[in-house]
Amino acid sequence: MRLAAFLLASLTGLAPAVQADEIQVPTASDRIGTGVGAVLRGLDRVAGTTEDLVLALGESARVGHLVVMLEHCRYPVENPAGEAYAWIDIFDTRADDMIFSGWMIASSPALNALDHARYDLWVLRCNTS
Repeated sequence: MRLAAFLLASLTGLAPAVQADEIQVPTASDRIGTGVGAVLRGLDRVAGTTEDLVLALGESARVGHLVVMLEHCRYPVENPAGEAYAWIDIFDTRADDMIFSGWMIASSPALNALDHARYDLWVLRCNTS
């Protein structure tokens, strides 16, 4: 019944008008922050050791014979500790080849994972300051 009354009022122009300047739609830049760096974790499966890498944007570090470069790190502004998206390039010095280039997601590391026989690498979080 209320729906019918609202439809009738809106068709006749009696419904309250919503002005466009009252509606504020959040943009992507309002919801996504850019980190100044990231924390990654590397695993050497043969040695059974892990190593945390703290990288600033544009920096690189070594995990065994891999060189890991951090290009971007983004996170949701509402929950900076809950999620991270990092663009990582990984170069294998033995094969002289880029073996990974893309986004890694902290909550789903297997979604776009490094495919290497010895090493695993994943994103833990973005550094916000």
